[in-house]
Order: sequence, then C-alpha cells, then structure tokens
Amino acid sequence: MTKIIRAANSGFCFGVKQAIEKTENQIKNNRDNRRIFTCGPLIHNKLVTDDLKSRGVDIIENISDANSDDILIVRSHGEGKAFWDTVDKKGLKVIDATCPFVSKIHSLAENASESGYNVVIIGDKDHPEVKGIKGWCSSFAYIINSKEEAADLEADNLFIVCQTTIKKSLLDSIIEVFRSRGKKYTVKNTICNATAERQNNCKKLAEECDAMVIIGGKNSSNTQKLYDISKKICLNTYFVEKNEDLPLHQLLKCNKIGVAAGASTPECVIKEVIATMSEHITDKSEMNMMDLMDDIEKSLRLPRVGEIVNGKVHQVTDKEVIVNMGCKKDGVIPKEEVTLEGDQKLADLFKDGDEIQAKVIKTDDGDGVILLSKKKLEVNEHWNEINEALENKTVINVKVLRQVNGGVIAAYKEVTGFIPLSQLSDKFVENAEEFIGQTLDVRVTRVDMKKGRTVFSHKVVLAEEKQKKIDEIWNSLNVDDVVEGTVMRFTDYGAFVDLGGIDGLLHISEISWGKLKHPKEVLQIGDKVKVKILSMNAEKGKISLGLKQTTPEPWSIINEKYHVDEIVTGKVVQIKEYGAFIELEPGLDGLVHISEVANKRVANIAEELEVGQVVEAKILEIDTERKRISLSVKQALPEEEYEAEADIDEEIEE
Repeated sequence: MTKIIRAANSGFCFGVKQAIEKTENQIKNNRDNRRIFTCGPLIHNKLVTDDLKSRGVDIIENISDANSDDILIVRSHGEGKAFWDTVDKKGLKVIDATCPFVSKIHSLAENASESGYNVVIIGDKDHPEVKGIKGWCSSFAYIINSKEEAADLEADNLFIVCQTTIKKSLLDSIIEVFRSRGKKYTVKNTICNATAERQNNCKKLAEECDAMVIIGGKNSSNTQKLYDISKKICLNTYFVEKNEDLPLHQLLKCNKIGVAAGASTPECVIKEVIATMSEHITDKSEMNMMDLMDDIEKSLRLPRVGEIVNGKVHQVTDKEVIVNMGCKKDGVIPKEEVTLEGDQKLADLFKDGDEIQAKVIKTDDGDGVILLSKKKLEVNEHWNEINEALENKTVINVKVLRQVNGGVIAAYKEVTGFIPLSQLSDKFVENAEEFIGQTLDVRVTRVDMKKGRTVFSHKVVLAEEKQKKIDEIWNSLNVDDVVEGTVMRFTDYGAFVDLGGIDGLLHISEISWGKLKHPKEVLQIGDKVKVKILSMNAEKGKISLGLKQTTPEPWSIINEKYHVDEIVTGKVVQIKEYGAFIELEPGLDGLVHISEVANKRVANIAEELEVGQVVEAKILEIDTERKRISLSVKQALPEEEYEAEADIDEEIEE
C-alpha cells in the first residue's frame, strides 16, 4: 500500500487564520448590508478569494475606490503608513487583519528609519508585505533579494529586516556579504517561526519520500518556496493548486508520498487532495501492470529528433558518452555536443550510473546509434531563461562577440542575440568596436523562438541604474541642507551645479549678496562650492540652490565688522552727481558725498574718482535702520596730503 504522509505545520498560519476569522465575522455581522472590500487579495489563494467574493467580499486595488459607508479589511500582509493616513483623512471604517508579526516589522522599520539608519528589507520587492514594510520608512529603504544585490549596495549603517516568508539561507548569505565588506549593520531576523518550521518540515519529509505534493495558490510566495525546497531534494515534486491538478498517473508508481501546504492553503483543500490520493492510489497490482506496459512500450519506441530524453550513463570515453535510455538502442553524446571549459574532459563531468537528460539530434532505425546533445538541451534551457527574463523584466549578462551592420551580436550562454547601436549605451555610439569582448548587463526586449532571434538592450539597464542613483540622491536631499557641488556650466541667468549625479540651478541673484552681471565674476567651471538647497520639485526634477545663504548677510553683522572713524578699503562701483558709491564687500556699499571726496571744491566727481578704482575711506556714520553708510575719502588721506590739499585750497581762495 502507498503511504501518504502530511508534513507538520501545513495549512493556514496564525496570521492568515486571523485574517479569515475577522473577514468571516464581518460577513456574519453585516446587518446593514454594507459593501465589504479587501485592499488586494486577502490571501494568495484563489479558491479562498473566489469563495469570499461569492459571499459579498470584493477586492479593490486602490483605497480611493472605497466610500465612507464601506467596510475595508486590511489583509494579513499589511499596508504602508500612507494607506493609514488616507484612511484617517477619508474617515473609512477599517478592519485591521495585519499579521501581528508583520505589524512588529512595521514598527522596527519606522523606528530605525527615524533614527537615521539605512533600512534594508530582504525579500521580493513586488510582494505586498515588502511594499507595506517599505511604506513605514520615513526615508529611502533598500530592498534586496540576492547576494548579488547585496554586493552592489553602497550604503552603510544598515538596519536589516526580512519578509516573513523568505528562506533563512537567503538571510544568512546576504549577512555574510555585508560582513565581508565591512558594513556596519543591525539584524532583526523577522522570518516567521511558523514559516521556518514549515520549510524545515517540508525539507525533512522530502528526504524520505518518493514524491512530494505541494498544495497552495500559484501566487503564494511561501508555497513557491516550499516547492523549491522540495524539488531540490525530491525530483518527483508536484505543485497542486486544487484537486484536479493531481498527477495521479505519476503518483501511482510511488510507495511513499509526502504532502506539504502553504500558509494560505485552506484545510478543506488539503483534506480533499489527500482523500483523492488515498482513493486512487491503492491497488499496487494494477500499478505494477501499468508500469510493466509502460516499460515495454518505452523499450520498443525510438525517440524522435528534437525530443528530450532521460537516461543513465553506461560508459565514458575521451570522445563520447554512451547513454542507456531504456530502449533497444543506446544514445551517444559526442564530445562536440558537450560544453567543456578549459582543460575539462568528459570524465570530469560524467560518471557511470549518472542519470542525465539530453536532446535527440539524429535517430537511426537501422543498426546505428541515436545521437544526443547536451549543448542543444542547454540551449533550450537558455531560451527558457531568456523568455523568463523578458517576462519578469530581469537583467541578464551577455558577452559582445562581433560587430554587424547596425549593432553587435552578443551571447547569453549558448544563445546569441542582437544589440542595436542605439541600445549599446546611454550616449551616442558611432562605432561599436570598443564594446567587442565586453560583458554587459542587458534587458531582453524581444524574443522570436520560431526564428531563433532575440534582442537585448544595455541602454535600458544604464537608464534604470541612472534613475535609481538619481532617486537615491533625491531621497537623501532636503530643503535647507548645505551640500557640496561642482560648478558645471554657466548661463546668463546663473550656474548649474552638479550635486553628485543631478544638477541644481544657482540663480545669479543667489550667488552673491552684491550685484553681478555674470556668474563668472565669482565662479569658475570646476569650482567646488558649498550651496544651500532653497527648493525642490521632484515632479519637474528641479532644485534651486543658494550660495550667498552660506555666509551671513553683510548688514546682519555690520556692527561686528565696521565702526565709525574706522579707515576701510573699497572699490568705486558707481558715480553720481552728488557722490560716489564704494563697495566695501559684496552687498555692502557706502556713499562718499561730493563734499567728502577731496580737500577742495569738487565740481565733477569723475575728475577725482573712476569706477573700479580702489580707495581708502573713513566711516563717518552707520545707519543700520536705513542700511546706509556715510564715508569720507578726504578724511582718510594721510596727514601731509590732507594739509597739502588744504594749503592749495587756501591759495586758490586768495
């Protein structure tokens, strides 16, 4: 008899159970027939959400679709702070079914963010739980789901939390990357204990069973992880969403079948699947007969060209691998049809008794052999990976092989594709020769399996990286911050300053407390300057900067720097009929009345002073209320000059 074993901790977890119970109570107590909504699927199980819909609980994707008379249920994954702010503003009735473990992560992330940490969330950026956690961070939060992403992180002083359903091995691998790079970090292992136990129990059961049946919704993250864990250990692992998905024919051949279920799988579905297996997988004599017939049929039939076959290595030589496929002919994999690296030999990759897969490239009904290829099988797998990259919009690595008309040919493993010149860089490329031999990160933009064509883009990846960097810079800047930048270019109305990846405008009126005709009177291209952020407009991508704000306004400290009767030096900036204006420093001018220009009667000031001339003057008066300074040039003259000019005046008068 076939033995069916159910893994411990299968089915609804505490958080999901709580969400279901709260929803059931609302359905039961809805005497006013108010509309009931969940913001997104309550749990990742279509059978459950379809059942709730039939009982009056609909799904909305946006909180704006709910009215004040409706009842809104927050799912176990939780929501971000902005969601709750909107709830308060609209006065909605909300039933909070957030899992307590998830709520705890919200608090940890919020407190860490406010304390100045760089919050790192380990998990899937598209998962609602992760989006909710990020929504509680007052500043930018980093989402990481691999060791590679961890290695690319430049930030330090990290505070790490996890999606509750990730594997512990992922957390450990990422922490090891941070440790090896000398990062400062604080770790909060927020993986749900129930999740860890469920995964561990699934792993142990897979080690002792002939087949594993994983039950759960196709969109359930934790169920998918159970499947991945089991598949690595037990090749006969099947993902079953409902009873009809059971592969009964394959399970008939197994003596011990393990059953595990995700956290969002209802008990009724688990019991129905187990009951169906118990009912159909009982008669071993029938199973043995079916197996025998299958074996006979398989031994007589020869595989077709293009078919993927399973077999066992029978012999390995320097030139080929002989494979027993269970039919009347053996298969042969020539050395040329195996991907070897460096000095590798066939014996390094294959051993007698190894179970392998290969693709049939030639078959012979006579006395010949069946030619197999590992390379062609790998190409199939690589095409699947390319299709997945297109569908999931993930980045892959390709090597540029050669230049062709209009672009280059690049290889992803055993598959070659085309990169147009316009997609090689985010800058204009006239000749692609410099890219030959380089390995580039690309996005897959088009796939045609029938014609064996695919198109890649490096430009898209560069644009995303640039935008990510810009977003990080935007999130790190605030109005009133004083930051360092580099003067990049001038216009008549100001200067553009690079703040590390984005430009801000330093208007000419904000450069100096004095008046300027052009920014280059004060600045030079390449100057490093400290500037103050005056305003930011993320939608338009504009930042306004101020340079003069980094120094005190001259009149605010006038009494600290200047005193009556003090001799000062300044530059003549303007001449009027009644006197001359002398700039003591940018933004601070003083007036020399015509009577104070010289120790003689002056009819035309221009005969005594000229614009740009540097002179010494004595401060006669400082009027802080009217912001006026009275100066005297003649009283600042040396005593002998003063007396000489006085004598000349007396002679003229005589």
